Amino acid sequence: MAAPRNANRKFLGRLSLPERTYVADALRTETVGGVLLLVAAITALIWANTPIKGSYEAVLDFHVGPAALGLDLSLQHWAADGLLAIFFFVAGIELKRELVAGDLRDPRAAALPVAAALCGMAVPALVYTLTNVTGGGSLAGWAVPTATDIAFALAVLAVIGTSLPGALRAFLLTLAVVDDLFAILIIAVFFTADLNFAALGGALVGLAVFWLLLRKGVRGWYVYVPLALVIWGLMYNSGIHATIAGVSMGLMLRCTTRTGDGEERSPGERVEHLVRPLSAGLAVPLFALFSAGVSVSGGVLGEVFTRPETLGVVLGLVVGKTLGIFGGTWLTARFTRASLSDDLAWADVFAVASLAGIGFTVSLLIGELAFVGDPVLTDEVKAAVLTGSFIAALAATVLLKMRNARYRRLWEAEERDDDLDGIPDIYEEDDPAYHLRMAGILEGKAAEHRRIAALRAAELEAAERDRLAEVAGGAGDEGDGPA
Repeated sequence: MAAPRNANRKFLGRLSLPERTYVADALRTETVGGVLLLVAAITALIWANTPIKGSYEAVLDFHVGPAALGLDLSLQHWAADGLLAIFFFVAGIELKRELVAGDLRDPRAAALPVAAALCGMAVPALVYTLTNVTGGGSLAGWAVPTATDIAFALAVLAVIGTSLPGALRAFLLTLAVVDDLFAILIIAVFFTADLNFAALGGALVGLAVFWLLLRKGVRGWYVYVPLALVIWGLMYNSGIHATIAGVSMGLMLRCTTRTGDGEERSPGERVEHLVRPLSAGLAVPLFALFSAGVSVSGGVLGEVFTRPETLGVVLGLVVGKTLGIFGGTWLTARFTRASLSDDLAWADVFAVASLAGIGFTVSLLIGELAFVGDPVLTDEVKAAVLTGSFIAALAATVLLKMRNARYRRLWEAEERDDDLDGIPDIYEEDDPAYHLRMAGILEGKAAEHRRIAALRAAELEAAERDRLAEVAGGAGDEGDGPA
């Protein structure tokens, strides 16, 4: 059973123990995936800017797949439409869990992170639009700076070694979940080609079968994986971006436990636990490898800050994301009963907002979709995404490092487990049994210290007797000598 909500509705307050456990497990996998993502992006950049860059382009353009099914795709295409479907499948499970068992299930508690995420997408789009209206650029890329890459953000946290408290990490994760939801809607609504209604109908029938099998409690990967592949293929051929198939199936999984059946984890949590490493450790890094390899030179970097489309992306990520998330959070807290946790300050929210300006995976995907007919501009927009994400990561590093000593104290308090029962002590302060355990532990330690004190006192007393005996013996020897 979930812990009751805090009555005073403290924003960024202590997480409930089940929520803390879930967030810790999710972020641990995402952090490892983020480091792999970072390595893949650097590898792609190096590969695309060396004398062997021709081999990189050849790999991207290598086609594989059954042409009869409309799936003779390049490896770059497979990464964007196939591998990211796994990423969005996990995102769908995360969203479902948040809606039925997490922070988003309570409309009052959900208002603040949802408002922050919405403002964190609307303001970057507005910044991009204003930049391109005034500069005479294309408005097609308005959605590029709206996305946050949670894995890349966590990789930055891992690299800089900040001990970010659990509440701030959970806030970042919730932002990313809501962010992914609206990114999915943007892709579905604004980047859908001509519809093939026969394929779309087949995909919908497949999704209905998928849902019925889940409802009937049918188990076995050998049932669901082939069905998922069929649904994905039909969705791809329908003209709707194939990643929508992934998120649709993720949303269908049950993410609540049935206590009568003795379930410790819901089916959604079990599947997410199995698939998340595949998503974070393989699918997303491979997408980065096939998408982040853009030519970087002085001229290209100069274009990033002079061309309105690319400048709009950089400003949207660095300025729009930070101001949008921070402003949305502050305004929501200002006009509702929510208040910031006593342990944190608004500077912490601002730092996390700047960290959310790292928009890598989905931003690269939307950049490819927005400028699909212009490969030169597509590469320049990718360079802008990388540049904006780097600047946002640098700014967040400086801001978070300034508060790292405070974060470390909060983190140590969250992790302390003096009674060694596997539950942090901070969650047991109201439990009489905890205090009885601690009393026993402390009494045992006190008894041990008393024993050691008595032993040391006895040793000192014996040493003192020996010293006095030596002194007395020495004096006697001196008196027995000749006059």
